Amino acid sequence: MKLARIATDDGPVSGRYEDGVVHTDDGAYEVDDDRAFLPPCEPSALYCVGRNYAATLDQMEYDRPEEPDFFIKPPASLLGHRDPIPYPEFTDELTYAGELAAVIDEPCRNLTEDEVSDVVRGYTIMNDVDALDQQGRTARKAFDGSGPLGPWIETAVDPFEIEMWTDVAGERRQEAGTELMLFDPHEIVAYLSRRFTLQPGDVIAFGSPANPGLVEPGDTVEISYEGVGTLRNTVVDSSERETPTRIGRR
Repeated sequence: MKLARIATDDGPVSGRYEDGVVHTDDGAYEVDDDRAFLPPCEPSALYCVGRNYAATLDQMEYDRPEEPDFFIKPPASLLGHRDPIPYPEFTDELTYAGELAAVIDEPCRNLTEDEVSDVVRGYTIMNDVDALDQQGRTARKAFDGSGPLGPWIETAVDPFEIEMWTDVAGERRQEAGTELMLFDPHEIVAYLSRRFTLQPGDVIAFGSPANPGLVEPGDTVEISYEGVGTLRNTVVDSSERETPTRIGRR
């Protein structure tokens, strides 16, 4: 089942998405334009694991971590499916990373790996946008527009052995399977739950395979995970973004 949030004349609504319609307790809403999709959840934080694929370690010449290596993006980083990604004025090296992400469904802490599936609402896709020439992870990864997420949450997918691919401007840039992760999704969620009380809607992204290139204004980034969907966003010059995206609004 796909769970989506969309912008409507009545305000943001959430419900089951099927065949171009979002079904809610109050009725059904047709999705005439997939630009209506909002980020599919409202997280208090986005917990992002890096260095979780051996190919990425080789590409970036990183040492293999002994435990999940993570950073945090704020809610201000969120964009929805088809929202433009503004190219920040402070960087000349903007890149992408196609990541599978879990969405938490209930407050939880100190989970075992066996308990993780009980507290995960489902899985979605995140683009970990990165300004490579900035100093430190927060400056590189935690700015406005650095966390496109969506298009929906898929509740019926096994995250352990699914294929992914990323196309940029029609060129295949990434292709891998989640079985290549160094730390699997349940390990990561349990690990983070020993450090943070996870809240409903919180996002946990599991890292990206090797990232072979930069993006420029005009490039469309399409990230697909088998059984989940495709997240699509186009990079634009920062001057083309009229107003900041706000969760739950257009």
